[in-house]
Amino acid sequence: MPDTGAALAPTTDASGDSDGSVIERSWETPDAFAVIFDRHADDIHRYIARRLGPDTADDLMAETFVIAFQRRRRYDPSHAHARPWLYGIATNLIGRHRRDEARRLRALSRMASLSSERDHAGPEDGITESAAGTHGTLAGALAQLPARHRDVLLVIAWGELDYVEAAQALGVPVGTVRSRLHRARTKLRRALGGPDLTTSTAPQKETDHG
Repeated sequence: MPDTGAALAPTTDASGDSDGSVIERSWETPDAFAVIFDRHADDIHRYIARRLGPDTADDLMAETFVIAFQRRRRYDPSHAHARPWLYGIATNLIGRHRRDEARRLRALSRMASLSSERDHAGPEDGITESAAGTHGTLAGALAQLPARHRDVLLVIAWGELDYVEAAQALGVPVGTVRSRLHRARTKLRRALGGPDLTTSTAPQKETDHG
């Protein structure tokens, strides 16, 4: 992961209000919370869909924002970014579907293996045999990770949170995030026999010393 040492600017809209300011305003004006949905719903849906599939993502994305709205008065408005909070809620909801996620990953792995054995696959199929095999191996490797390691890895790689944000999202110390991420990456590298395909492009506030 690149380490730029730069913190992300607070999420704002045309009014210049941060997420924290919008949520604080929604305490007295509930309709204001729609701004948070507009800013983050697509990213939350994408994250859930990559983990559980698009059908489940529709329901869990909606549930994420219902829970967030219900808990909005507990939010500390000094936190300009709501992303860690929202990803934490979404990840907790995904936790109710651990078996479904593992089954989906194993199925993706099997499908990719079958695809790679077919001689007629070509560019017109939208994916090469080598790519199918690689992504299938990745899915299989992800399925083998302990859930707590998979959560850290994917909230960083697919949610594009930095270490501090991931710690906030998952309710664990930053050191725990770093440790679990290191272990998850080590296992993936062994399984893939190549580069880490889950690396995030999100700027990091801390370097990963493993």
